[in-house]
Amino acid sequence: MPAGRRQLAVNLLGVVEHATSGASPYAIGRDGRPYVPAGDGGLVLGVDLGEGVWERAADHVAPGACLVHPDPAARLALTGLSCLGNEAILRSGAAAGARGVVVGKRGEAGRVIVRFPPEVLATMAPGDEVSVRAEGQGHPPIGDVRVMNLAAELLEGLATRSAGTLRVPVRCEIASALMGNGIGRPAVQWCLDLQLDPLNAGLHGAARLALGDLVALDDVDARFNIGYRRGWSTVGVVVHGGSPLPGHGPGIVAVLTGPAAALELEVDAEAHRGLAGALGA
Repeated sequence: MPAGRRQLAVNLLGVVEHATSGASPYAIGRDGRPYVPAGDGGLVLGVDLGEGVWERAADHVAPGACLVHPDPAARLALTGLSCLGNEAILRSGAAAGARGVVVGKRGEAGRVIVRFPPEVLATMAPGDEVSVRAEGQGHPPIGDVRVMNLAAELLEGLATRSAGTLRVPVRCEIASALMGNGIGRPAVQWCLDLQLDPLNAGLHGAARLALGDLVALDDVDARFNIGYRRGWSTVGVVVHGGSPLPGHGPGIVAVLTGPAAALELEVDAEAHRGLAGALGA
């Protein structure tokens, strides 16, 4: 979007997803063993930003309620237009009127992840309706850096401008070779799984990786479809936990992408707070 043009807000409607399963309840992990993929979508209780991505015996677990839509086109629009930091309002059910915030989204058919207070989540049920005030896509570039999937007010809490660059605190830097599910997919509708697990995470400074962390991916261009580009860097927010599936792992939503020289990364493998810090979670 050309500089100077105002961004647009859109009211969207999502429905809290019911957990789903195939005819067989099992998936096959990277070790060749079957497991039941608990927590993959739906309405998840007791998980919040700041929790380690491998703390649960779960698969792709997200912190809150996953929103979908029964119309496929509307579901993709809900996913593509919603941005981290957008306000969400519960419109039906026992806690109607409660407010939450978008903290992630996922690919496949499309899901938006909304964080509500624990006492609100405890009263919610699949099928509850939630409105999202979607705003953030079309953010003008900051120098050579493209901004996406991020509400403008949240950007200020995650990055600061410094002498022609963006200074961004991150948990770790990850090589592009560890990109998994999501390669080649549009960055506004898909997250990108990192092929990390508890055994190899320490080798990449990711042993303490948590939901809501910011992570930098070296040599990755996410302006359109996510892919390899030498000398480029992409910063994403961790939106779901790890997975036993081969080619899968903690998922990030790209929020900043540009030439590596335009992003000044501050790596803190121990005390990084990311989205949890910006939202006061």
